[in-house]
Amino acid sequence: MHPDLGFSSFSLLDLAALLCFLSAWWGYSYAVEHLSGGKRSLNGMMNRYRHAWADQQIVRENRVVDTTINASLQNGTAFFASTALIALGSALTLSRSADDALTLFSTLPFGAPMTRAVWEIKVAGLALIFVYAFFKFAWAYRLFNYGAILIGAVPPREGDPVRIERAARRAAAMNVVAGGHFNRGQRAFFFALAYLGWFVSATVLFATTAMVLTVMWQRQFASDARRALQDYDDP
Repeated sequence: MHPDLGFSSFSLLDLAALLCFLSAWWGYSYAVEHLSGGKRSLNGMMNRYRHAWADQQIVRENRVVDTTINASLQNGTAFFASTALIALGSALTLSRSADDALTLFSTLPFGAPMTRAVWEIKVAGLALIFVYAFFKFAWAYRLFNYGAILIGAVPPREGDPVRIERAARRAAAMNVVAGGHFNRGQRAFFFALAYLGWFVSATVLFATTAMVLTVMWQRQFASDARRALQDYDDP
C-alpha cells in the first residue's frame, strides 16, 4: 500500500472521532471495573450475588443445581463466542465488496466520501474488535469450565468448615473473573455498533459513540434491572 493512501488519508476530524471512540471505551471500562462507583453498577451488584451463591453451596448437600447454573453460564458464553466468529467473517467480507459499499455509504445522509484504502483500514478495525470479543468470550468459557471443576472440589458440608468456606470462595472468585471477561466481550459488541458510525462519517461516529455510552451507563446505573436488585437487596 502506498504510504499516501494509509492513515495520512484520514482527516483530523476522523482521527479525533477515533480517539474519542477509544477513550470512551477505555474510560467506561476503567470506571466500571476499577473505580469505587463501579461497585454500585449492575455488574458490581451481581458479583456480590456470585459470592452469595457460594454461601449457598456450603449448606447444600446436593450441588446439582450449582453445576446446572454454571453450565447455563457456559452455554451463553459459547453462543456469544460463536456469534463473534460469525461477525468477524461478515466484517472480512466487507473488504471484498468495497466498491459497492463505498458508493452506498457516500449517498447516505452525513456520508463522507472515502478512498478504498481508508475503507479497508476501517474494516480492519472492525475485524479487530470482533477478534478481541471472541478471545474474551472464549477465555470466559474456559474460566466457567474451571469454575465447574472448583464447584466439584467443594468438600461435603460435613467436612472441615474452614476448608469448605475457602473452596466455595475460590469457586466464587473464579466465577467473578469469568463474568468479568464475558462482560468485556459484550462491551466490545456494543462498541462495535458505535464503530459502525465511522463508515458513514466521523461526525456520525461521535454521535454513535455518545449514544452507546449513554445506553451502557443507563443499563448499569439507572436500569429497571438494577432497581429490581436494589429494591430487594439485603440491608
